[in-house]
Amino acid sequence: MRCQPRYKAPVYIWLKNKQICLLCGESTDTLQPICTPCESELPWLGEHCAVCALPLPMAGLRCGQCAARAPAFERVLAPWAYDFPVDSLITRFKHQAKWPLGRLLGELLAQSLQHHFDEGLERPDALVPVPLAARRLRQRGFNQATLLARWLSAALRIPCEDDLLLRVQDTPAQQVLDARARRRDLRQAFALAPGAVLNNRHLALVDDVLTTGATAQALARLLLDAGAARVDVYCLARTPKPGDPA
Repeated sequence: MRCQPRYKAPVYIWLKNKQICLLCGESTDTLQPICTPCESELPWLGEHCAVCALPLPMAGLRCGQCAARAPAFERVLAPWAYDFPVDSLITRFKHQAKWPLGRLLGELLAQSLQHHFDEGLERPDALVPVPLAARRLRQRGFNQATLLARWLSAALRIPCEDDLLLRVQDTPAQQVLDARARRRDLRQAFALAPGAVLNNRHLALVDDVLTTGATAQALARLLLDAGAARVDVYCLARTPKPGDPA
């Protein structure tokens, strides 16, 4: 009796030099399953807020919200704007269990982070995935943030602590709420795992997309209040401000 799904064609082969691009199906000239033309056409994040990574028209600025009130997290790092085809790739990874697409994005995120580390960004002590509510975890079968954090951990050699944070209350899907509603619903949604020790540690939250930043703010504040020294946020993509062009 066969219990494994039958694949008629390879999805990707990480240990071979010859890859097939997951976006166009052509042979690649890279070690990842994405060809150079497709990679160059991804919606790379341009000028953005120096704190929350919100797309801005000029470099080196803070968005109005971060300038008025600094968030609890130190800095958001995201390689892409949430636009086609990255938005489609994330959706297929997250809601259709297309893990190879998530793995590809995770590998490219790791490369981007390593570039920042090489330029002087402080490496965190651990990667902490944003927890998923138990009901959604049962429905989806996996937490995309945990997978991303584990892939980043292997690539960057930074420990992943996927049991540090708990989601103790479920909330409505965050993408359908405005910023004020998100903050209200998230105040009591998270908790630290029993026995967690955070004294003076530098942690990096890992998630797929940063929208209003309410989840990151709630978790960063929780970690800082428990003794963490600094919290960064690593994610695949940053959405524009509602009403702004993508």
